[in-house]
Formats: sequence, structure tokens, C-alpha cells
Amino acid sequence: MAAEIPDEGPRRPRPGRYSYGRFYDGPDPLAPPFDIREAMDQLGRDVMEGTSPRQAMRELMRRGLRDQQGLDDLQRRLNEQRRRLQRENRIDGTLQEIRELLDQALEAERNSLQAEDSDDARFREMSLDALPDSTAGAVNELQNYDWRNAEARQAFQQIQDLMGREALDQRFQGMKEAMENATPEDVEQVREMLSDLNDLLEAHGRGEDTTERFSEFMGKHGQYFPENPSTTEELIDILAQRSAAAQRMMNSLSAEQRAELEGLMQSAFGDPRLAEQLSRLDSQLQAMRPGEDWDSEGRFRGDNPMGMGEATRAMEQLAQLDSLSEQLSQSYPGARMEDIDLEALEASLGRQARVDAQRLAELERELENQGVFERGPDGSLTLSPKALRQLGQSALRDVVGSLSTRRGERETQRSGAAGEASGATRPWAFGDTERWDTSRTLLNAELRKAGGDPRALDVTDVEIVETEQRTRAAVALCVDTSWSMVADGRWVPMKRTALALHHLVSTRFRGDALQIITFGRHAQEVDLAQLTGLEGVWEQGTNLHHALLLAGRHLRRNSDAAPVVLVVTDGEPTAHLEPDGHAVFDYPPTPETLRATLNEVDVIARLKAALTVFMLGEDPRLEAFVDMVARRSGGRVVAPDLDGLGAAVVSDYLHSRRR
Repeated sequence: MAAEIPDEGPRRPRPGRYSYGRFYDGPDPLAPPFDIREAMDQLGRDVMEGTSPRQAMRELMRRGLRDQQGLDDLQRRLNEQRRRLQRENRIDGTLQEIRELLDQALEAERNSLQAEDSDDARFREMSLDALPDSTAGAVNELQNYDWRNAEARQAFQQIQDLMGREALDQRFQGMKEAMENATPEDVEQVREMLSDLNDLLEAHGRGEDTTERFSEFMGKHGQYFPENPSTTEELIDILAQRSAAAQRMMNSLSAEQRAELEGLMQSAFGDPRLAEQLSRLDSQLQAMRPGEDWDSEGRFRGDNPMGMGEATRAMEQLAQLDSLSEQLSQSYPGARMEDIDLEALEASLGRQARVDAQRLAELERELENQGVFERGPDGSLTLSPKALRQLGQSALRDVVGSLSTRRGERETQRSGAAGEASGATRPWAFGDTERWDTSRTLLNAELRKAGGDPRALDVTDVEIVETEQRTRAAVALCVDTSWSMVADGRWVPMKRTALALHHLVSTRFRGDALQIITFGRHAQEVDLAQLTGLEGVWEQGTNLHHALLLAGRHLRRNSDAAPVVLVVTDGEPTAHLEPDGHAVFDYPPTPETLRATLNEVDVIARLKAALTVFMLGEDPRLEAFVDMVARRSGGRVVAPDLDGLGAAVVSDYLHSRRR
């Protein structure tokens, strides 16, 4: 966004002095509006299938959108990374390296001893042959051995240095490289740091104010803490996380390997005091942060050996992946997209993963801000009227797309004095009898006069109000909600059809009276929100008789309107309503059920209603019944496939209005 850079003082900036950069103060004002149509389509479909709105929102976040990864995709990538980390690596690399160095030292020493012809050489050979089989036991017994071979002495020194560097690298970032070729003075400084650190933590654990002591400690030993903690608590958090990871690494080893490493710790840098200070540090950290994961383990089965420090970082990475996986699952109470650690996600999966998670969080906020859901009187969430309108618009858009591929039928708009204003105007043409749009006509005259034409009014200035000749219709849409509609995959197409028709009526033919009627064992009048959230229930019965009774009542309530009855069903009637209101079910249909239903068809015909039955599926008995209905009522039978159901119903509604 452009931001002027003012000159010194209150003077106005000179023209042309501008700076361009990122807009930081809130949302980008030039960013395109957030498009939630695809998200609304997915939410609506899930809700119409019987999913609760809250679960539908979770499913949307899990699946993502067409061009954007969802939480499931991100979680799958995390799991793949976790499996790859464990599949390709093993954590006994330090033990393997120490064993190799030990074998190298012993072989070089034996070669030197074999070249000597002395009792001392033979005694030394016997001592080496008597070493324990375990690596730790052999290294500990050789602590005071006087090596004759320089190469062997150097290899053994490498064992001590390696063990010390790895032990420190487990707990302090970068210590393995920093302590390479360490001198005795370097080792003493580290030991002093550990002693001061343990004293600081002990004082803090006693409840003492360690602010000044912490500052002194960091001033003296800050080079060992690249994280640069600002308080003792922050320092404890950093150290506890790494110490817990080190413990999980040890837990992941076999009992024999664990015992070997614990034994080798005594030889770290040739100074057992280092191992004592590290053990003291681990004990304090575990007591101060018992909530850290000290007990779990990981299974590594690859061929790439990792050292202790590297393996500890791998355990930290596993913990981070597990934490991110839990955040992405959103399965805990009160979970929100804002809980996801975007920096950790980017570090694990890259920049695009962060972008996808941010977009999902923005989508969640936008859906909430736009009021997609509202809370009902019973506390349950339902789709808001605004959301239903958007779903209806989407459903109608799909229907219009289907209609455009059908035989060329279009709705004509005939102008007439008794029509309703369409909101548009057009120039007057010979033969037009519509009223003038006075304001547009006078504006045209003034514009013409401003161009030099002196005439006050000319026939070319006249614009008329376009009107649309309409006939008000009373429409009863009767939809079958028996279990077979759910079982055969007709549930959502039926609901989307009702959404499309409702949106068309409410936006294009507002004068029409539309009533949606559902019928299973019983029939009932429902609004759009009730139908959209209606769940499929195992209930036997297709009570078309009751549905037509309600349809007739709706038509009589709107006796001044052209009557239209649309029936969507996949089965012959198997229930009817007794005079006492009790629904009787029987299959195959009894003569009483068929008689009651056809009697009501005759009533609809006497109301001169345009009756159309949309037959779903291929059932000879149903086909025979609907043919009978069409003959008795003078109506029509349409057998669309599921994809064409909405287009068929909307097209028939428009056809009935024109007729």
C-alpha cells in the first residue's frame, strides 16, 4: 500500500515522494474477499447427509478444499516423516563407534606386545585377553592401563572424549562440535558450569529468588546456552525438554545397550565427576518438570547409526511431530485451528504446509464471522438462514448448469401493464405501452441538451420500465423421506433439489407460495432448515396419502394462486392415514392404502393442480402406480437420474408456471 513519507516539520510532502511496502496494520484492505462457496458446499452436503454442523466443520478442516491441503493431508505427511525417521536410523551409533575404537586400540596394542619378548609383554597380553566382553566393562578396566602403543593410546583417548562430548551434546545444543579436541582446561570449565548450574537449580527449587544469581550464571557461562534464556524458569524448560528426550532415547535402547552406555558414562573425558554432575542435573530437572515425557520410547530399525546427541535430537523431533499430529487432529475438547504451532509445522513440513494451515484457520474464522451456524433454542447448532441461502444459490447454480445442456427451453419475459417491475429499463419502441421511467427519461433529455440540442424532449429520450408478466403459484413440494431414500443414495440429491427450488422461488418468484412436505410413515410440513438438517431414520412407510392431504390444504390456503404439486419418491405408497390420525403401514400395499392415496390424487385434480411425480429408481410396481396417478390427475411422470433430479424439478416448476 502506498504510504507518504512526510518531510521534516508540518509541511505537506512533495509530490512523488512515496514508499511502497507490505501492509502490516490489520488485514490487507486490497486482498480479495474470502471465498467460502466451496466450503459452504462441503458443509451443506455433510449436514444434509445427517452430520452435525460441528462435526461437518471438523470434516471440512480435515479434508481441506480443492486446491488446498486439509489437516488429514498434513497429518499424513507428519506420520510419513515420523516413520521415515524411525525406519532409516538406529540409535546405538555411539556404542558402535566406541566398540570400533576399542577394537582398534586393542589390535594396535597387541601387535606392539607381540613384537616384544618379555614377561611384561606376556602379562599385558593376558590382561587384555581377560577383559570383560562388555564394551563398558572393558573400557572401565582400561582406565588406568599404561598403553605401549601410541595409536592405541590415541584411540582410547578418543573413546573417553567421544563419550563426554556425546553426553554433553544430549543436554546442551552444539556441545559435540564445541568440545572437539577439548583440553583438560575445557573439560574443567564444563564441569564447573555443571556444578554452578546444579547449585542454581537447587536454590531455585528451594524457593529462593534466583534473579541475580541467574544473571551472574549467564554472564559466566552464557556461551553454553545459544537459546539465550531470560529467566531461570526458561532455562529449566529448555534443559528439561532435552533431558527428557535423552531419557526417552535411553528408554528406546535394549536393556543391555542401556547398561553399556550407563557404564561408559563413568569414562567421559576420563573424569567420573562429569557423570556425577549430569546425573544430578537430570534428577533435578525431572523433579522440577514431572509433566515432561520421561517414560516413553521410540522404535528405530534402520541402518544409519546415530550418536547419543543426534539420537536425542531425533527423539525431540519425534515429540514435536507427535505434538503437531495431536494439534492437527483437533480431537481434544476446545480444539481450534489457532492451536497449531505454525513455526514448528513449517520446520517439519516446509513453507507450503504453514500456508495451508493458515488458510484453514482463516477459513474457520471467516465461516464464524459470516454466521454460517446459529444456535437453536435447545442449544444445538443449525445452519443459519444466510448459509441456507448460499447453499440454495449453489444448488440452483448447478441446476441451471444442468438445464443449459438440455433441450433449448428458456423462460420468456413478456412485458405487460399488469406485470411486476423487473428493476431494469429500456428505450421506448413503437408499440410499447409500459409506463415511463421519468427520472431516466429526464436525465437523457438533459444529457442531450448539454450536447447542444435545444429541444426540451425527444422521443429518443424516453425509457420505459420493464415489467415481467407473472402468475402467482402455490407450490407443494412433497419429498419422500423413507429409509430407502437414504439407503439408495437419494437423500442428498433430494435435499439439494429442495434447496434449489426454494432459492429460485425466494429470489426470482417471491410472490409464489412454496411449501415443503416430507413423508415417511407420516407426513409433515417443514421449513428449509428442518429439511436440510433432517437425519435419515429407519422407519417403514411411504405415506403419500398424508402428504397429498397436506398439499391440498396448502393449495386451498392459497386459492388465488395457480396450484402446483411436485412429488419426489422412490417407492409406491405403503401407508395411509386413518380418520383418527393413526398411520397404517403394510407391504405390499393394501387396497385401503391405494384407495386412500388415489382418492387424494382425485382431490388434487379437482383443485386443477398441475401434478408431476418424479420417480426415482426402477421399480415395476412403482411405475404402474405413478402411471395410474398421471392418468387420473392429468399430470406427468418424470423418471430422472439422480444427477438430473434438481434440473427436472426446477424445469417442471417453470413449465407449470408458464402453463
